[in-house]
Amino acid sequence: MDGSQDGVQIGENKFISKATVLSHLKTYNLYYEGQNLQLRHREEEEELIIEGLLNIFWGLRRPIRLQMQDDHERIRPPPSSTSWHSGCNLDSQGSSTDTDGQQTLEQSPPTLEVTPPDSKYDDNVVTDEEDSETSAQLLRTKSDAGVLRRGQRRSPSDQRKIRRHRFSINGHFYNHKTAVFTPAFGSVTNVRINSCMTTPQVLRVLLNKFKIENSPEDFALYIVHTSGERVKLKRTDFPLVLRVMQGPCEQVCKVFLMEEDLGEEVTYDVAQYIKFEMPVLQSFITKLKEEEDREVQKLKRRYNYLRCIIEKQLRGLPEGAKCI
Repeated sequence: MDGSQDGVQIGENKFISKATVLSHLKTYNLYYEGQNLQLRHREEEEELIIEGLLNIFWGLRRPIRLQMQDDHERIRPPPSSTSWHSGCNLDSQGSSTDTDGQQTLEQSPPTLEVTPPDSKYDDNVVTDEEDSETSAQLLRTKSDAGVLRRGQRRSPSDQRKIRRHRFSINGHFYNHKTAVFTPAFGSVTNVRINSCMTTPQVLRVLLNKFKIENSPEDFALYIVHTSGERVKLKRTDFPLVLRVMQGPCEQVCKVFLMEEDLGEEVTYDVAQYIKFEMPVLQSFITKLKEEEDREVQKLKRRYNYLRCIIEKQLRGLPEGAKCI
């Protein structure tokens, strides 16, 4: 039977048997037993599908840009503290209907509430017991003037509704001053994907989760081992299956998000030398240089010997003879 029919695809024209994948998946789930990183699997039309959360570590060197607002979501500017309409609902003001059926709004001045200076129970006045804690947070001090009642602050539930379509990157939400920033190197996030999603699709899910304006083409996924080996995932690879095949322990290898043009692959052979100290590496270079010089001298002696033989043969030829 063809491998594409009884196997799981991990890349372009690359398949692994279902039994092997299920064995690694069992080990993966045992490692994350009781955690939300466990993966589920099912079969649809004899095709094995794995789905769940994949941890991805930030490895960016350049800043990213967050979207100013979510798609199809209207952002209302906050009311100005100096405006008369601050905290007032214009729709709730009175209206009158004339004989022609047309409605006109009645312009009424805002309601002011005057607080006596000697009141001890007003919420806007700080008593002696609490002035040590809240005086640094007050915008106004106690005075004889009336206090303008401002609009109420949004409740936590309303704030969650406003941010319901946006996730934070390690607690970082969109801010006009910090909309362009670089996530902390090595910090982790996760996305919910399945084994049928290729590398560009996983990148798109990750960027959409945090409302990042950058194009998915600007990034790439790498499998980074503790040994220093770094393998770039191709556009046709399936990251979730590859993560399962690498094993669950993130102390052995991790999936990193890096820039497409700044990321660099490191082979296993090169990675073996990276972990050595500089003096040791310098001694390796010296040994390689000496071996190179010996090989060069050996080649020179060989070709000098061949040249001497050819010249001797040429001197032994009679005058006027032609070489064939």
